[in-house]
Amino acid sequence: MRLENKVAVITGGGTGIGKETALLFAKEGAKIVITDINQESGSQAVKDIEANSGEALFVQHDVSKEEDWKKVAEETIKTFGKVDVLFNNAGIYIIKPVADIELEEWNRLMSINVTGVFLGMKHIMPLMAKQNKGSVINASSIAGLMGAPGHVLYGASKGAVRIMTKDAAMEYAESGVRVNSIHPGYIDTGMADYASQVTGNTKEQLGKEFPMGHLGSVKDVANTVLFLASDESSYTTGAEFVIDGGATAR
Repeated sequence: MRLENKVAVITGGGTGIGKETALLFAKEGAKIVITDINQESGSQAVKDIEANSGEALFVQHDVSKEEDWKKVAEETIKTFGKVDVLFNNAGIYIIKPVADIELEEWNRLMSINVTGVFLGMKHIMPLMAKQNKGSVINASSIAGLMGAPGHVLYGASKGAVRIMTKDAAMEYAESGVRVNSIHPGYIDTGMADYASQVTGNTKEQLGKEFPMGHLGSVKDVANTVLFLASDESSYTTGAEFVIDGGATAR
């Protein structure tokens, strides 16, 4: 019960890494607020948690909209009385040559991947500061650490998340609120399916590009997020946690 009596908000919690993390958090004793733009998958995630005797709430949520973030904060406090953990997980992925990126695509991805993280920190971290304790985990990527063809847009968003994390960590350190970023490589999710379609490589082939020879699993990421959410990482803030099978070590 590493998260006993904690309340965690997880964006994009209806599928993939978000859902796996929500299930793990609930198993470890946390009460979960799952947010997702997809009502069906978000509601199903809540049912799956409750089926295992956990407590969860679903809030339909577009992370790019400030009014939705206000609603998430209000519903979390109304239902559970506090918030201890925020996992800014929601994001989208586009692979495209820089000359082919439409401004509309740029603005849409940035509104979700960057503005969504900013708004989450803006509306949730002050609530944590009142408690003098909290942990924020922001989903970046190895694309925020290293370059790759076709990744100008996505990489820019994840690089922004990386440095925003450090800035927020410095701003809130004295308030007892910790902020860290995670940097996965290709994980076996819908994003890897998309990358496979765009590149023409199978997921097995994509995995072989990594030194460990395979894609990561959602559980690999969820376990790292669990550590950062728990008091085991109480002296860790402003740090980068790479989950990439050795890719960035090259």
